Amino acid sequence: MLLASSNKISTEELSVIFIGFGAINIGLFYLNYLYLIPKFLNKKKYKLYALSLFAAIIIFGFGKYGLALIYKPYILREDGKPVAFGNYFVHTVISSTFFLFLSTALKFGVDWFLNERVQGDLENQRLSAELAFLKSQINPHFLFNSLNSIYSLAYQKSDTTPEAILKLSEIMRYMLYESNDNKVDLEKELLYLQNYIDLQKIRFGNKAFVDFKITGEVGSQKIVPLLLIAFIENAFKHGVANDASAPIRLRINLDGTKLHFFMENKKHTLNKDNEGGIGLNNVKRRLDLLYPGKYTLTIQDKPDTYTCELSLVL
Repeated sequence: MLLASSNKISTEELSVIFIGFGAINIGLFYLNYLYLIPKFLNKKKYKLYALSLFAAIIIFGFGKYGLALIYKPYILREDGKPVAFGNYFVHTVISSTFFLFLSTALKFGVDWFLNERVQGDLENQRLSAELAFLKSQINPHFLFNSLNSIYSLAYQKSDTTPEAILKLSEIMRYMLYESNDNKVDLEKELLYLQNYIDLQKIRFGNKAFVDFKITGEVGSQKIVPLLLIAFIENAFKHGVANDASAPIRLRINLDGTKLHFFMENKKHTLNKDNEGGIGLNNVKRRLDLLYPGKYTLTIQDKPDTYTCELSLVL
């Protein structure tokens, strides 16, 4: 808009001029933002979009020129001389293009932000669904192994069968009701591990040898529930637990929010069951999802021994 310097123009007229041209520019802005981009550009109709922009610039340019004619003495003059139609129209094309550029940039920025948020929500939903699936594998896997143990006791008509069933019910209560949160108190998780070890000792008729030690202070730390149990399950399932000279060694060291887990067991050379991989594959995937970049896991599968070390930032 070219506005001539004049002392004769009133405040009311000046306001009308700016409001009028502002309304035209805003109309052009929202025409592109709300209609032209969704109608043509987003649907990859580039030629129609370009023609629409050209038509909009021409139409709104004549609108501006019509308004300028109403206030011709103040707008279509510069340094006391009339402004040619061509010069004025070039000026309106430049200003219109500027508002079109602003609306296009804003539209792309808003769409990009919304798309990123949608993609983030979809990714979170996918990860939540995967975690729910992984967790759903834990209970049946654990229950399968535990019921096998209790079945052995019942088959042998052991007097410890009721105690084993009671211990299993306590463990299942924790798994079903207290481990539903994303993270639980570390103290409760360690108690759960101890209960599982006690259950296995009952299974072996108190002839299972486990050297389990916890060092460091257990305070208010939190941990993802049911994360360490797979390692201990495999030690009992695939290892030798009834050799006093080579007990299952479990170490958990705590240093603030850092947890170091170590397990070593003697391998049972006659155990060729390959179905136990579900637990370890499960825990590795959960670590990748829930502790990305915050853990290191080292597993050594030697001919006679099996060891694993997990360092984790809680």
